[in-house]
Amino acid sequence: MIKSLFLFITFSILLCGCSLFGGDKETRKPVADGLTPKTLYELAEDKFSSGSIEQGIEQLEVILSAYPGSKYAIQARLDIAYNLFKRKKYNRAILELNKFIERYPTLPSTPYAYYLRGIIAEEKSSSILDVIITDSAQRDVQSVRDAYGFFVLLIETFPNSKYSEEASKKLLLLKNILARHEFYVALYYTSNGSHIAAINRTKYIIENYPNSPFVADGLHLMAHNYDKINAKKLAQDARTVLNASYPNYSPNYKIDR
Repeated sequence: MIKSLFLFITFSILLCGCSLFGGDKETRKPVADGLTPKTLYELAEDKFSSGSIEQGIEQLEVILSAYPGSKYAIQARLDIAYNLFKRKKYNRAILELNKFIERYPTLPSTPYAYYLRGIIAEEKSSSILDVIITDSAQRDVQSVRDAYGFFVLLIETFPNSKYSEEASKKLLLLKNILARHEFYVALYYTSNGSHIAAINRTKYIIENYPNSPFVADGLHLMAHNYDKINAKKLAQDARTVLNASYPNYSPNYKIDR
């Protein structure tokens, strides 16, 4: 009797095992609900058009889950990064682009991924740069350096890309921003009486940003700091270079100390 009961229970479990352990296909909802990647992509575009960016991103993520090898998945990865950028989720957007570049190093759309990564890093820095003049010595411009590095890497990897041409233009602007930051840090050190530190900062400007508009200011500030430490010969040398290179120079900043 006991043996018969055991066999009956075992047989019953085998019959309904799928439902007990989640194996019944009818109870498992397909990830994409049977929709094609094209349809899913169009639904995502509709979400973005209506301003529902998060929902649009979620729709694109369905494509990545259900159709990871499709051409729509490739575009979805770029679109996710771009829309995260629009939501000012800069770190997540850059992370997505890093993944894209690693996964697809030679696709025709990969230079765009490099370029967008630089644009996002540059945009991320805007809140810093808006206040750089008033408190530059306290500000971190790492995102500007990141943007600079991203654009340089784009140019080196895809020198003939149209995005590399745009990146070259961006580099000129970023160089000036970084030079300006270094100059205001040098001013900060000068006002604190940290003259050696200020001199080193002005040297850094001259050596690393030789074509920036802050070289002349750097030479002028360098001479001032040499005067403060009684290095008269070095101060005169700085002024000689300044007068020879920028004969019409007139300082447009104020030294507090």
